Amino acid sequence: MTEPTVIRRAGGRQPHLLDLFCCQGGAAKGYADAGFDVTGVDISPQPRYPYRFVQADAIAFVREHGAAFDFIHASPPCQHDSECQRLRGNTHPDLIAPTRSALESTGRPWVIENVGGAVPKLHRPVMLCGPMFGLATYRHRFFETGGGFQTEQPSHPAHLVPQAKMGRPVPPGHYGQFVGNFSGVDLARKVLGVPWMNRDGIRECIPPAYAQHIGRTALAQLTPALEVAA
Repeated sequence: MTEPTVIRRAGGRQPHLLDLFCCQGGAAKGYADAGFDVTGVDISPQPRYPYRFVQADAIAFVREHGAAFDFIHASPPCQHDSECQRLRGNTHPDLIAPTRSALESTGRPWVIENVGGAVPKLHRPVMLCGPMFGLATYRHRFFETGGGFQTEQPSHPAHLVPQAKMGRPVPPGHYGQFVGNFSGVDLARKVLGVPWMNRDGIRECIPPAYAQHIGRTALAQLTPALEVAA
C-alpha cells in the first residue's frame, strides 16, 4: 500500500497544485478556493485560464516537473470515452493509462478525473454529481485517486428534477444538460460557477465545487499541523 505523501505548508506557504490537461480552468478554480496555489498545463493555448499557465504536453511536463508539486490533478481528454463522440464516429487518443503511469512516477498524491464512459479503466473511482453540492445539473464526473491520497464516496441524491434534453433550452423546473452544442451559455456559467468560460470550456469542464471538495479532502487528509509564519 502506498504511504501518504505529506503536503507541507512550511512558513505558511500555500501548497502547490499541478492541474494537467487544464482547459479553461474549472478544476483550477475549485482547488484555488480550497487553498491551493495552482499551475495549469495544457498542450493548447488557454487564454481564459484564470491562474498560472504553461503551454506544454501534460504527460511530458508531469514526468519532468511533477515531483515539485504537492498535489496533482489530471483530466486527460474525455472524448475517447464520450458517448457523443462515439456516435459521431470520431476517434481520439486514450490517455488514461499513460497519464496514470506518469503520475505514479512522481511520488506525489494525485487524482485522475474523467467521464462515465471511462469508468472501466479507472481504479475504484469516486463519483461526484451536481446535487451533492447544490448545483442544478447532473454532471457526473469520476475521480481515481493515488499516491497515498484517498477519498470516500459521498451520498448520491436521487435524480428527482427532470433534465432538459441535450441541446435544448432549459425549461422552468428542469436541470440543464450543458454538453455538445448546448443552449444557454449564461445559464450554464451561473449553474456551474464558471463565469469566465465560453461554450467550449463549459461543455467539458469540471464544476469548481467538485474540485473544491477534492482539494479540501486532500488538505485535511494529507496536511499535518500547519506551520504558521511568525
